[in-house]
Amino acid sequence: MQTSHRRTTTLAGLGTIAVACVLVAIFRSNNSGSSAAEIYDATTTTPVASDAPASTVVTDVSSTVAFPAESVPDLAGVDPTADEPCTLKARSLGGGDSGDDVVCLQRSLIEAGFMSGTPSGVYDNATAVAVEKLQTERNLFVDGLTGRETALSLGIWPDEMSLVVRTPPPAPGAVDLLGYPLSSVATSGPDAPPLPPNSGSGRRLVYERAGQRVWAVDENNVVIRSWLISGSKYNNETPGTHKVYSRSDVSTAWNGKAYLYKMVRWLKTDIGAIGFHALPIHVEDNSLYQTEAELGQRLSGGCQRQANLDADFTWDFAQAGTPVVVI
Repeated sequence: MQTSHRRTTTLAGLGTIAVACVLVAIFRSNNSGSSAAEIYDATTTTPVASDAPASTVVTDVSSTVAFPAESVPDLAGVDPTADEPCTLKARSLGGGDSGDDVVCLQRSLIEAGFMSGTPSGVYDNATAVAVEKLQTERNLFVDGLTGRETALSLGIWPDEMSLVVRTPPPAPGAVDLLGYPLSSVATSGPDAPPLPPNSGSGRRLVYERAGQRVWAVDENNVVIRSWLISGSKYNNETPGTHKVYSRSDVSTAWNGKAYLYKMVRWLKTDIGAIGFHALPIHVEDNSLYQTEAELGQRLSGGCQRQANLDADFTWDFAQAGTPVVVI
C-alpha cells in the first residue's frame, strides 16, 4: 500500500534597527575668546526627530514517486510576522539601511498606524515618509530618519538605564586623588569603575555615552576621579578622540532663558559647540533645569551636564588641549 506524508516550510523575512533623532538648541558663549555657540540641552521643546504572507513549500513523498521540492532560503533574522516586542541595536537608521532593525522599525510603524503593508527590511522612501508622519504628529524633529527620540516614541529603543554605571555616594567630606571634594555621584582612585576598553592613554577625559560616565585620568593611567553626567538625548556626541578647544565661565542660551556655568568645549558642529558644564539654570528664577539626583539620564541636547562639584573639577583639570575620548 502506498503511503505519503507532507512537509511544510515557512519563510519569513529579515529586519534591522533605529537610532536617535538629533535635537539641538544653540548657545552663545560670553567668553570673549570664543564666538562658538553651544548646542544646548535645557529646553523641553523640540526645535531642533498585518501579517506577512508566508511562502509555503509542500513536498509529497511516496515509496515510488518523489516530487522535487522548490528551492527556498533558510529562515533567518527577525520574523516580520512575530508578535514579540523588538528592540533596535543600531543608534540610527536611514535611507538604504536594511536588516532586522529595519523590520523592527517597519513593524512598529505599521502597528502604530503610520505605515501599511508588509515589512520589507529595507529603509525605503515609504519608510521615510512614515517616519516623517510620526515625527510630525508627535512633535519630534522631522527628518525622516530614525534615531533615539523616534525609536523611544515607538517603544523600540533599548533600556538605557540598565547600562548606566553607578557608584555608591561617597562618605561626607570625601575628596578625589587631587583633593577636590566629591559630589554625590562621583568616586575616585581604586573605588572608581574600571576604564572602558579602548579609551586611549595619557592624561585625558574619557566619556562613555552608554554608561553616562566620565573618567579623569592622569599621565600614568590612574583614575583621579569618575562621575555621572547627563548627556545628549540625540546622536550628536561624536565618538573618537577630541581636544578641549575653548572655555567660558558662563554661557547664555540662544533664547536667553538659561545659563551654563563653567563651559568646557570639546566638539565643534555645524550648528554649535558641545562641552561639559555645570547644571543649567533658568534665567528667570535661577532654578535648576534638573537635580543632581537625575544625573545618569540623557536629558541634554548635546552637552554633558555635571554636578557643580564635578564641574569645578573639570574646569581646573581640562585646560585647552586636554584630550577628550568619547566612546
